[in-house]
Parts: sequence; structure tokens; C-alpha cells
Amino acid sequence: MTLSEEQTLLVKSVRDFCEKKVKPFARQWDKEQRFPKDVVRELGHLGVLGIVVPEALGGSGLGYVEYALVCEEVARYDGSLALTVASHNGLGSGHLGTFGTDAQKKKFMPMLARGEILGAWGLTEPGSGSDSAGMKTTAVKQGSKWILNGTKMFITQGTVAGCYVVLAVTNKEQRHRGITAFMLEPGMKGFTTRPIHDKLGMRSSDTAELIFENVELTDEHVVGEVGSGFIDTMKILDRGRISIAALGVGIIRGALEESLRYSKDRQAFGKPISDFQAIQWKLAAMATDYEAARLLTLRAAALADAKQPFSKEASMAKLFASEAAMRAATEAVQIHGGYGYTQEFPVERYLRDAKLLEIGEGTSEVQRMVIARHLLA
Repeated sequence: MTLSEEQTLLVKSVRDFCEKKVKPFARQWDKEQRFPKDVVRELGHLGVLGIVVPEALGGSGLGYVEYALVCEEVARYDGSLALTVASHNGLGSGHLGTFGTDAQKKKFMPMLARGEILGAWGLTEPGSGSDSAGMKTTAVKQGSKWILNGTKMFITQGTVAGCYVVLAVTNKEQRHRGITAFMLEPGMKGFTTRPIHDKLGMRSSDTAELIFENVELTDEHVVGEVGSGFIDTMKILDRGRISIAALGVGIIRGALEESLRYSKDRQAFGKPISDFQAIQWKLAAMATDYEAARLLTLRAAALADAKQPFSKEASMAKLFASEAAMRAATEAVQIHGGYGYTQEFPVERYLRDAKLLEIGEGTSEVQRMVIARHLLA
């Protein structure tokens, strides 16, 4: 795919930013499990945190192809930071920007687009992941109030967000048609967060548990129609899968670039290890996976921009790119040998970060179910 001049300039600006502000520090952020709030704020100034938000609401007004390109570029340097970009754009602000009321959008979207506040999205619970319709968090109508109770788990931006979109059961008998989305702000009475540390990867991405104890909400906090939350969520997840696929593409690319560099420098038996066919085949497979994953991802993004159906394509891209990222990162560690098992080189971080992509926003198993359902329809 040939990029336009505007897209090329966008990619270059993000790359230059990451070379200066991300690459030198990603390892330390990972080690300290530290959320780089200052750098995230600068990404907001760059327009990256409102890339698909309309200009009228303070965003960049670009499309999902540009969104995918940005996620790939950031992930090449730091998967955790790319996850922040992806989840903020695709989930928290994405849900509000797509289904929120005019008043909700006017209040929050400009701040979200500029990165003045971050968005978080609460779907997963301690007892429900892939079976998202089996959630236990409830919102019960009492007079003019909704009373929210429950817990959300593994929520990205959970302790640093300024705006939350949370799914809750409002009519248990209706199952997936009895789920509603609500908008919350930090500091609401009864709403607390608990940070989750010591993750395998994505360690500088903020992750938290959200706890709701008799949180009082009104109809003004409802996002979309009452009972439409689950249906709206499926549309949001389709878009989010494009960004996770792009994140995988970036990790593949990073693993390949590091492996190419190392294999040319590392000597064994009197010559660079890149001269050995065993290494060349690994590099060839990684490069092929990169191109295939990128094309699948950009196809899904282009369909989304054209407002054509893209659910199957997004699942295909997410499935392939996430599993290819794991393959590439594993091979990168192997190519680096003993050094790949240390933190001296970033490939071990790529491996740890890549694993989440096979789990988050629909596991690989769920993606196969979605793809098969489309094929059999």
C-alpha cells in the first residue's frame, strides 16, 4: 500500500517523536512499571490521542488507516505506550464519541482529543472476560437515579483516566439486550480504583480494577440507549481490534529490525550469524509475517474508513497479527541467544508485550469464532 503525502508526514512525525522521547526511556518505564504521563500528554499535543475525532470536536479528523499507522509506529518502540494510544482512541473516547449525546461529546471529546484527560473503558470483570454478556455489575433504577454496583478488572488507564465508559446490567432477563453503558468521572462517591502491578508485559501501561459501591448516576450519564450497551460494544470492539492488530504489526517490525541489526553484528565461527541459512530463514519468516499482518490490518482499516462491513476483516487482522507478533518476538529472542534473555536488548520486552495481544479485545479463540460465524452465515 502506498501512503499519501499526508500519511507519510504523519508517520515521520510520530517516528521522530518516538526516537527522541520514547526509545531511550521505554526500558526504564517497563522496569519501574511507570506510566509516562508527560510523554502521553505530549502525544496529545501531537494530535495522536484524537486522531479519529472530528475536527469540530478538537480532533485530527483522520481515519482508521492513519490510526493503524500511528499505533504501528509507536508499538515499534514501546508496546505499553502503543496500548495507551490504542485503548484511549478505540475504547474510552471511541465509545463516547460514537454513541454519546451531544452534551457528553461537547464536554469531554475536546479534552480527550487533546490528551488533557484520558479515556478508560470498563467491560471485563473478575468473572467474565470472553463471556462479556455474563457480567455481574448492575445499575438499578431507583426513582430518577441509577445505582451502580460491581467491579471491573484489567482496565487500561484505570487509575489515570478522566472519563470512564462502564458497562452494567440494567435488565438481567434481557441478557445482552439488557446491558447499558454509563459515563463516570473520577472522584464520584463510591467509585474507587486499585492499580494492578507485576504484569508479564505492557508494564508501563496503567491497568486497574474499578470498584463501584452504590455510585449514584442519572440519565445524563447513560451513553447511547438504555439496553443497547452490549450491541454498541461489539461495534467498538471491531474498531479496537484494528488497533490491536496494528500494535502487533509494530512489534513484529521492531523484533525484525532488532534481529537484522544484531545478526549482522554478532559473529560466530568467523562470520556474522546473518550469513547462516538458519538465521536467514527466521528473518525471512518474520518479514513475511510483517507484510501479511500489515496488509490485513490496513485492509480492515480501509473498510472501516469506507463505512463498509469490516468485522470479519478486523478479527482476521487481529488474530493473525497478534499470533505473528508472538512468533516474531520468540524468534528475535532466539536470534539474540543468551542476550535475548536479558534486558540489555528490547526483544525480551517485545516477547512479554506481544502475549497480551492474543488475549485483549477478544482472545485468539474468540477471533476464530467470529471469523467462522461470518463464513457460515
